[in-house]
Amino acid sequence: MEFESQFQVDLGNLTAFDANQSFPSFSSREELVKECLKKGTELVQAIADNLFNLPSTESVDGPLVKLPPPTTRLPREKHLPKPKPPTKWELFAKAKGIKNRKKDKVAYDEPSGSWKRRYGYDRANDEDSVPIIEAKMTDEPGVDPFAKRREDKKKRVEKQDKNRLQNLKQAAKVGALPSHVQLAATSLPITGTQAAPKKVTKDELGNVAGMAATSTASGGKFDKKLPGEKPAKHNAKYRKFLPVVGQKGKVSEEKEQTDKVLNKLMSKHSHEILNVDKAVTMYNVKKEKKWRNKPEKSSSASSKLKPTKKVQKKPFKKGSSNKGKAK
Repeated sequence: MEFESQFQVDLGNLTAFDANQSFPSFSSREELVKECLKKGTELVQAIADNLFNLPSTESVDGPLVKLPPPTTRLPREKHLPKPKPPTKWELFAKAKGIKNRKKDKVAYDEPSGSWKRRYGYDRANDEDSVPIIEAKMTDEPGVDPFAKRREDKKKRVEKQDKNRLQNLKQAAKVGALPSHVQLAATSLPITGTQAAPKKVTKDELGNVAGMAATSTASGGKFDKKLPGEKPAKHNAKYRKFLPVVGQKGKVSEEKEQTDKVLNKLMSKHSHEILNVDKAVTMYNVKKEKKWRNKPEKSSSASSKLKPTKKVQKKPFKKGSSNKGKAK
């Protein structure tokens, strides 16, 4: 209870301060920080003591306390918004005594005989969904009623947009523009003055003309040049392609390029790419396989040197065949 008389506590804002506090000069910064922490602890303790003195209600999470209204008026960061001036319709409605009546979101659709939403997709009494329009005595002959209905709707939208801009002009004069319109006020026809167009320099015009000239598939190579037009600047590097057919008497550039790449690889990573021991063993294995296949040819050659036996046929006996038949 000592803090209540010493400090001023505002429970509505959960703040407490000491109006008579004055920090004496300290020799070091550590002493000043220590004194500030001590005074802050006393202020927080004063707020806690006043909170626990308020009437509370028990709940699952613990005791709940209703804070009193704040007594300290805190300064506002921004100025109070100015009231918007009334629009033409609001002035007319006030003069005639018309009161705004909130419409229902659902309306009765006569063609389908059901209730539908008043606005949006598949709305009630939609003019665009009517397949047939009844002719009236006042209709002009030869006029498309559907096209006329679209034209009337377009005019209504334009009139509404014009009225909206007029209301914004009136609000801009008073200084009560909405926050989302203040940033675009210079580019919209609200204030009556638009931002001055930026002057384009000669270099910028040249860059734009160069980009337009090189925007074709050929890069502006076959386009007609205007009198006095300079060639377009090409800051990027051109891609160089090797010729498909080499010239006579000269080594092709592609071969030279591949030789350079191979020489670099062999010189840098020769110990990783080429294994001499493995290459020698593979060569020896291939050589042995060749020698193994050679004896087959030698055997055929030796067989030619051996004398060949002549196969003699037995003489054919006539009597033997007749005897067989007689039997």
